[in-house]
Amino acid sequence: MDSELIAAVRRFNRTVTQRVGALDDEYMARARPLAQARLLWEIGPGGAEVAALRARLGLDSGHLSRLLRALEGDGLITVGPSAQPGGDGRVRTASLTYAGRAEWAELDERSEAFARSILAPLTGSRRERLVSAMAEVERLLVASMVVIGPCPPGDPRARACVRAYAREVARRFDEGFDPARSNPVHDEELVPPSGVFLLATLNAEPVGCGAVKLHPGAPAEIKRVWVADSVRGLGVGRRLLGELERYAAERGRTAVRLDTNRNLTEAIAMYRAAGYREIEAYNAEPYAHHWFEKHLTP
Repeated sequence: MDSELIAAVRRFNRTVTQRVGALDDEYMARARPLAQARLLWEIGPGGAEVAALRARLGLDSGHLSRLLRALEGDGLITVGPSAQPGGDGRVRTASLTYAGRAEWAELDERSEAFARSILAPLTGSRRERLVSAMAEVERLLVASMVVIGPCPPGDPRARACVRAYAREVARRFDEGFDPARSNPVHDEELVPPSGVFLLATLNAEPVGCGAVKLHPGAPAEIKRVWVADSVRGLGVGRRLLGELERYAAERGRTAVRLDTNRNLTEAIAMYRAAGYREIEAYNAEPYAHHWFEKHLTP
């Protein structure tokens, strides 16, 4: 990777941490560091499950526990079983106390003032440039936070993605979508050595999936590529496609195929941009209008 790019990222990180006060022991002059203030903000007036906080903030259990104990010690939160009617008593939830709600409101007010202090020295056009640049940086940082890895097809997160895929294609296909009519994709075909199911997650939440079947003596076949609306346009679909191709190539496959519906115009454009060429139908998938193939380098 280009060393100048890495140096630029490091300079940006140093500037941001200094400007937002991440180095201060008393963030926003509230007698607690940024990590505790951020956690208090994430808990919010409505409370939050501890597991959700851990995933959302990317914290390990030990670090999160220490932060929670510090906020409890200051009388700002309580941590205990969920108080929701019919809730699972094994689920731990963090909730703001009366003092915590007051502190949250003060933090909200100071955060608003801090944002204004960043914009105030700039002219109108420079403010717009800064905010636009921040939005683009945020999108790209979110894209870099998406993790892609193998997942058992029977995992609840994998099942949720496949259901979301089915709902979307049912809405977009001219004749709807009935999984019973489509060529079957069995779980045992998507586990090594027969294939793999890849799951894309953002803060531990599933946001995309894709699978490849390794047919003996034939090109590999890509199936069920889906990306959630929340990360569309961030290159997640292309990353999934590339990882599926790499998986097939590393196992000696020299070509990969897929079929798709004419209404999935974004997917068709992605396949063509990724080097796929249209071929004659290689299966009898009733919902397919286009069939593609790409040669791979083992």
